[in-house]
Amino acid sequence: MAEKVSGQQYFTADPTAEHDYQNFDFELLGHNLHFKTDAGVFSKKTIDFGTRVMLDAAAEEDFVPGKILDLGCGYGPVGNAVAKAWGREVDMVDVNDRALDLAKVNCQKNGVDILTHVFQSSIYDNVQDQYAAILVNPPIRAGKPVVTAMLQGAAKHLVDGGAIVAVLQKKQGAPSAQKNLEAVFEDVSVIGKKKGYFVLMAKNPKEN
Repeated sequence: MAEKVSGQQYFTADPTAEHDYQNFDFELLGHNLHFKTDAGVFSKKTIDFGTRVMLDAAAEEDFVPGKILDLGCGYGPVGNAVAKAWGREVDMVDVNDRALDLAKVNCQKNGVDILTHVFQSSIYDNVQDQYAAILVNPPIRAGKPVVTAMLQGAAKHLVDGGAIVAVLQKKQGAPSAQKNLEAVFEDVSVIGKKKGYFVLMAKNPKEN
């Protein structure tokens, strides 16, 4: 799913759309969270359905210890929810500077700024660490090369036994995304399906 605002996509680094600030509350992973949004960011009026499906599926998994990466964090629903519900450290990255500013505000509003680190990165360009899990709702309209890089590039940013969890609509490429993951990971599965959305998980092997 993608949104277009004033001819610009939300995955633009520096959106120029006129500001249209909004505030709303939304329950994610059992916690009522507060969000400030703006024009030029993805799903500014509510938490999109794919993200909700992904979070619900991920909550059923038992990830290895370690930090979480919220890849393409937008204004921060995934990172905020995970930090609040799981108490884990979360790195939150996006290419969109406006979204990053909002994500920082929202981490403060929800009292998780101590657990979160928000910074700019085009896919994994500025990501240095390895993670227990990477969560991503890929920007499909950014193009297949971007989505593929997000999925396949995860392997080197995951600890042993770490997993990437991604949500895509079947009609927007979930089957091909699964094949892209299978080209890199031996352990790939569908951990959730709802209303045409597929939640895929791929794991790095654990050390013997």
